[in-house]
Order: sequence, then C-alpha cells, then structure tokens
Amino acid sequence: MMKHLETHQVPQLDAPVRLSDYAGGIFQAIPSKKGMKKAIEQGQVKVNGKLGLTGTYIKGGEKIELFQSKKNRKKPILELTLNVLFEDDFLAIIEKPAGLVVSGNKLRTVENALPFNLQRSKQPDALMRPEPIHRLDFPTSGVLLIGKTSTSVTELNKLFENKEITKTYHAVTTGKMQPASGEINSEIKGKKAATKYELIQSVDSEKYEVINLVKLTPSTGRRHQLRIHLAELGHPILGDREYGIEGKIKLGSGLYLHASALEFIHPETKENIQVELEMPNKFQKIFS
Repeated sequence: MMKHLETHQVPQLDAPVRLSDYAGGIFQAIPSKKGMKKAIEQGQVKVNGKLGLTGTYIKGGEKIELFQSKKNRKKPILELTLNVLFEDDFLAIIEKPAGLVVSGNKLRTVENALPFNLQRSKQPDALMRPEPIHRLDFPTSGVLLIGKTSTSVTELNKLFENKEITKTYHAVTTGKMQPASGEINSEIKGKKAATKYELIQSVDSEKYEVINLVKLTPSTGRRHQLRIHLAELGHPILGDREYGIEGKIKLGSGLYLHASALEFIHPETKENIQVELEMPNKFQKIFS
C-alpha cells in the first residue's frame, strides 16, 4: 500500500512533453528531475489514476499524483560528522571525504549523514532530508553543494544546467605536461565535455618522470570527466586504477583528485558565494 503525498494539476501546455521531463520541480517532496525520474521508474507516480511511465506524454489538463511506498518512507540517518563549510536556511556546502559515496542504497553515504550535520530549514518548503545537488566520485574529496528546500534544489539545479556555478578541482597528474595550459573538448559517451586545465607546479619523480599539480575547471559534468580527459591527454591522475597507466598506478593513497572550490550567486539572497578548501595532506606532502 502506497501513501499519497501530493497532487499536481497540469495547466494547458503549448506542446506535449514526456512525464520524466515535465515532473522535475512540480512536487515539494521530490524537487529534482533525477529524483522524479527514479520515482516514476519505481511506480510512485500516477497520471489520471493510471501508472505513469517516463515516456508518458503530458498534453495539459492531467492530474499527476505522487505516492511513496511504505518501505521507502523512512531512510536511515548516519551519525557521521562532516565538515560544514557554509550553511543558511536554504542551502549548505559540506566537505565530502574521500572514500564515501554521495548517495545509494548503503547506510554509509553523505546523503544519510546530512540530517545529522545540518540544521532543519525553517522555510515552508523545507525538505525532510537535505539533498545533494551534484555528485563527486567515491574516491574524490572536496566541496559538495546541498539543497535544504524544494525551491533551492530546483534553483540550484538550474544554475548547474545554465553553467552558472563555477567548480574548481585540483589533481596530481603524471608525466611532463606540454603545453602547460589548455582546454580538452573530447566527447564522453557521445556527449559534449569540456575541461580547462592549468599546470600549477611540477616536481621530478624517479617512477613517473614528473608529477604535476594541475588546476581543473570543467564546464560540463560528465561521469569521470576529469579522469577521462586527463588520461586522454596522456597525463592520468595519480592513483587512478581505472584510467591510469598499467605499472604506474600509485596504490594505497587513493585518487589524487580534489574538488577545491565552488562559486555561484545564491538563488535566494543573491550574494556571491565563494567557498574554497585547502589541499588534502597527501597533496601537501608532494607540493609545498
């Protein structure tokens, strides 16, 4: 038996649109497009009383209902302390440790630790559980943006879609880099991907010839984008087991990739938000 959560009445539309494209942002309980797609796939959405599919076309005038299955009603809270870098009533920025997944079916995720670390928003559309806006790979550390209200999740997702959030990463790569700066524009799984890179510092290495500290600014967010682009450039990230050069993969210290900064205009207060993190200790051991 599923619990009814919310109902949405579709206004008249100029053209038909797929349910998966239309549903993002129409319900407070699940404000993101990705979350709604998952809810549709799990059978939690009905259109005019019938089970909605991602490919169901919405033409205007329909009644869309969101349900929650009993087994999904309560999610666990992980009592794991995270470093909160910024927080107000609308959003937060936390430091994701390396070796922790952002979300998933396991207990030990960033998402499950958020209620333990963040204050509940006092806004009328406050989320029961704060929601990560983007993802960082399991081995990647650094800044992670969190939405605390339905409106802020929708607005922050729009900022990402419109490329109005600047993300800065730092990585340690191997091999002598020439030129010292540039932009990589190779597609990833048929989709456009762009990464600007800048060599910050290099040190000689007996095993790798040269080890580099590189600043990275992606303008797209494809899965493993930075790791793939640097590997294609011939300078894989140190510790990358998936894209590194066989026989030259540093083991035991994890992946040397760090999300070091975020900058954007706050969607509610309109102030410029800039958050920066220091390099991890393993970076500082190589570069002063």
